[in-house]
Amino acid sequence: MLAAGGAAAVTLLLAGCGASDGASSDASAPTTKPAATSSTPTATTPTMAPAATTPATASPEGYDPTRDAAADVTAAEHASAKDGRPVLIDFGADWCPDCVVLGRTFTEPATAALLAKYHVVRVDVGQFDHNLSLAARYVDLDSSGIPALAVVDRHGTTETATNQGQFSNARSMPESQVDAFLKTWA
Repeated sequence: MLAAGGAAAVTLLLAGCGASDGASSDASAPTTKPAATSSTPTATTPTMAPAATTPATASPEGYDPTRDAAADVTAAEHASAKDGRPVLIDFGADWCPDCVVLGRTFTEPATAALLAKYHVVRVDVGQFDHNLSLAARYVDLDSSGIPALAVVDRHGTTETATNQGQFSNARSMPESQVDAFLKTWA
């Protein structure tokens, strides 16, 4: 894990917000790892709803460091267990240009339509000092950098994660490339 002020965090900051190890942005190489399973389902929540209206999704405007990210992910996993839509977890921070651009892309009409197939949760990782244990359940931030995305199925299993830094260059990715990821994962 990266520590606040640690050498790895500094390297990530200097490299933009992508992976510090020179990881590829190859869109064809998502990885898979198991995740904790969810428990009893709760009510379905709307995708990409404002943070104030539902605990299961975060605002498309940014990563809110005051949210209880673990509770948000758990609520989304419960909703997924009920309706079968996968959970898309977006780990990032508002200081990261790639995260900000990806957030804007998420609001584009075509991309937003694809996101409606998911329960979307945006999780703030701060300066790689916030929600790291939660992130470690789904992605390897040391290799992925941010933004890092994970797709979790209705059983709470991580189906795919961007552990090779596929979105580390989100500021230069066309919307069509983001959409291709979302179509593949849904």
